[in-house]
Amino acid sequence: MMSDDVSPTAFYEEKAKNILKGELKRRGITYALLAERLNERGAHESERNLANKISRGSFTAAFFMMCMDVIGVRQVSLEV
Repeated sequence: MMSDDVSPTAFYEEKAKNILKGELKRRGITYALLAERLNERGAHESERNLANKISRGSFTAAFFMMCMDVIGVRQVSLEV
């Protein structure tokens, strides 16, 4: 049972955050390098902004997909 103060999407936000952080770690990609690669694609992200956004886990699916693309992830296994 969920408490009233927990978002109904909190579980999935945590999962998405962990997948993204895991893929960054596996590839040795820092937030600074991720920001650089995203900015090459027209995004306007600073290292600090990325760290905050990923830490919260409340990013869009489009942001998640763009990150996966720029770091070279072609497949993701989802276990929900």
